[in-house]
Order: sequence, then C-alpha cells, then structure tokens
Amino acid sequence: MEHPENERQYKGLKVQTSPSSPGSVNPYLSKNGPIRRRELSVDDYVNGILKGDTMILSRAVTLLESTRPEHEIKAQHVIERCLPYAGNSVRVGISGVPGSGKSTSIDEFGIYVLNKYGGKLAVLAIDPSSERSKGSILGDKTRMEKLSVHPKSFIRPSPSSGSLGGVARKTRESIILCEAAGYDKIFVETVGVGQSETACQSMVDFFLLIQVAGTGDELQGIKRGIMEIVDGIAVNKCDGDNMQRCQIAASYYRNALHLFPESPSGWMPKVLTYSGFYALGIKELWDSIYEYFDFVKKNGYFEHRRMEQNRYWMYETINEHLKNSFYQDPEIEEMLKNEESAVFNGKQTSFVAAQQVLDFYFKKLGLENE
Repeated sequence: MEHPENERQYKGLKVQTSPSSPGSVNPYLSKNGPIRRRELSVDDYVNGILKGDTMILSRAVTLLESTRPEHEIKAQHVIERCLPYAGNSVRVGISGVPGSGKSTSIDEFGIYVLNKYGGKLAVLAIDPSSERSKGSILGDKTRMEKLSVHPKSFIRPSPSSGSLGGVARKTRESIILCEAAGYDKIFVETVGVGQSETACQSMVDFFLLIQVAGTGDELQGIKRGIMEIVDGIAVNKCDGDNMQRCQIAASYYRNALHLFPESPSGWMPKVLTYSGFYALGIKELWDSIYEYFDFVKKNGYFEHRRMEQNRYWMYETINEHLKNSFYQDPEIEEMLKNEESAVFNGKQTSFVAAQQVLDFYFKKLGLENE
C-alpha cells in the first residue's frame, strides 16, 4: 500500500506507528479472561448493609433483582436477616406524567430534606424497560446532579421490567435493604402516571403526584383512579409566565378533590405549586408533607397503613410465585410452544389452548376437577 506521507516533500513530518497490541481499557479483563469479583455470602451482604456500605448495598439490590432461582433464595435470606433493622424511615412515592420534572424535583427535594432534617436519603428511581429489547437506559442519576455527589444519599435506578404501576417488582424489598443500611428517608420515583398506581401507593407512606399546567386540557390530569389514592398534589414549573396557569390548574385539582370520598386517613390532600428548576415553593411543600406525617401518626393511621401494605404484598408475593412456578415448568414451556403454534395456524382458539394448558398443569399437581 502506498504511503504518500513518506515521500521527500513530507520529510519534516514524523508518522507515529500504532502499537501492535493495544492494552485493554477494562480493568476487569485479563489475558486469561475476565476477573470475577468474589461472590459474597449472606453474612457478607448483611454485615455490609448494616455498616452502611453502599457498594455492598448496590450488589444486594442487584442480587434481589436477579431472576436466577439460586439468587432469589439467597436474596430472601438477606432480606429476612435485615428485616429487624427496617421500618424506621419515612417513605415518599413520587409520580407524575413524563416531562413533569420528577427527577429534577427529587434532586431539589432531597437536598432540602437532607439540609433541614439531616439523616440519610435513598432514591429508588424506576426506569421504563423496552418492550422489544427489555433493556433500560437507567439514566435518572444524570438529572440528579446534586444528590448524586451528596455523601448522605444513595440513588439506585432500576428497570421496571414490565411491572404495572410504574414500580419494579423488587422495589419494596429494596426499601427494606436501604432502611437496614440506615437510610431514614426513602423516595420512590415511578416511571409515570398510568391507570394503576396501586403498587407504588402500597409501599410508601405518602404518595405525591406531580402535575404540570399549560399543556392542554387540565381535566386529563383528573383521573379517578389516581386522584383517590394521592396524599398530595404539586403543580410544577410554577415560574415566569407560567405562574398564572399553574394557579388555575391547582384550583381545578382542589375542586376535583372535593368530589371524591374522604380518605381513610382522614387527611384532605393539599394542592400546592412550586418550581423544581428554580427551587421555589419547596419549603411549603415539605412542610405540608411532614404535617401529614404528624397527622397520621397521631390518629394511628400510619401504622395501620403499614400493616395493610404488608398484607397486600403477602398476596402479591404468592401471586408472583404461582406465576413463576407455572411458566418455569419445563413441561409447560414445551406445551405452550405447541399450543402457540396451533393458535397461530388457526387450528384452535386461544381460550381452548389456554384451558388445555391449565388442565394439564392442574392435573400434574393433582388438582384436576373431578
């Protein structure tokens, strides 16, 4: 191959030759293959979590999110050991339509709460998973610039993995691990408002809905399912020319709340306005949230809600294990493929195929109908 740079007219130039074998930029790779981290035992996880080691806490959450059976068993042992040290936190769920400024607001909320009340804060941010690739970006930390470098904060993005309600299935167990690690304030950020936010509301003490004004019909934000479970509504981006629109939107939400039945806690949700970008109205919002905590702790609803949540997640766990037991059965997997093919080819209906698979499963368990 010709190299014109070596000709006489370019003799003042020096061409650098590339190394024959460039070094690896990955510190976990070696000539003999990847350097594997030491596998931690249950004692290692528990001791590290109780000491507040964020690295081990992160690895414990990763273990918790794994779908491998051996990891699930180990994770449950870790949770059981950490359970006596959990429960001493305030849990706040934060939801809102995409683009409402949840992550930016959480950054300001977290800094304000840490500066005023002290302690430690854990943020469990749920990122939507792709229906095609099943992957997630997990980039919420990039919008939490202040919290991500704060020594008393722990931010953990997790994939939703198709879970309803905008929260990951393992989020509640992650809360237990964070509480055992000494985090007395937990924020749970969902992927956005849907028709079912029960999953998030069933694991937090206060459910905050973030709304925005000036984006169209304000009545679109007044959905019965979501409005009945909120403990507070905050209209974001109340700054500049948008202030009047935010005040009008807030009045819509206040009027709408009066149309719904009284909350079981006896608390009337408040509607406030604020600006997450300019950090305006943050104090008033959090004064309202802690006013709610004082209110429900005095009337006993705080503990009642926690007990109801424990019962709810007991049944959710049963449902999840039944579902996994069904779909992870090798014979069922093979039968599903055959039934799928029959449905695709029009040989039988989807209902008949489903009934045949279920009949086979129940017969295998000895539960067939007589």
